[in-house]
Amino acid sequence: QVQLVESGGGLVQAGGSLRLSCEASGRVFKTDAMGWFRQAPGKEREFVASIRWAGGSTVYADSVKDRFTISRDYAKNTVWLQMNSLKAEDTAVYSCAAADRGLFGSRWLAPTADDYDYWGQGTQVTVSS
Repeated sequence: QVQLVESGGGLVQAGGSLRLSCEASGRVFKTDAMGWFRQAPGKEREFVASIRWAGGSTVYADSVKDRFTISRDYAKNTVWLQMNSLKAEDTAVYSCAAADRGLFGSRWLAPTADDYDYWGQGTQVTVSS
């Protein structure tokens, strides 16, 4: 089992920045990748970004590319999501997730929530316009 705890959400004006953190505990060494997903009211959960523990390869959704940066520190079992140039449409609950299985092909490049095995409780990000 892996436990995930997010922090860093809040209220920010459009154009501002926030940094989300996800601290993992438990059998983290067995996981392949960490990801961030978000869900806005009335919308489905969507993929934001992911990173592999080994090697640090990253993938981003087109909607956040060049604005968000995902990073990790394996020694600290922590993943961050640096969000810059925030827009009102970035408002959502952001959740951290961990994948037990190796993600390849479309499951790596465009994962769905079903590709991830463990989830945090989520942290609210609200961007005011």
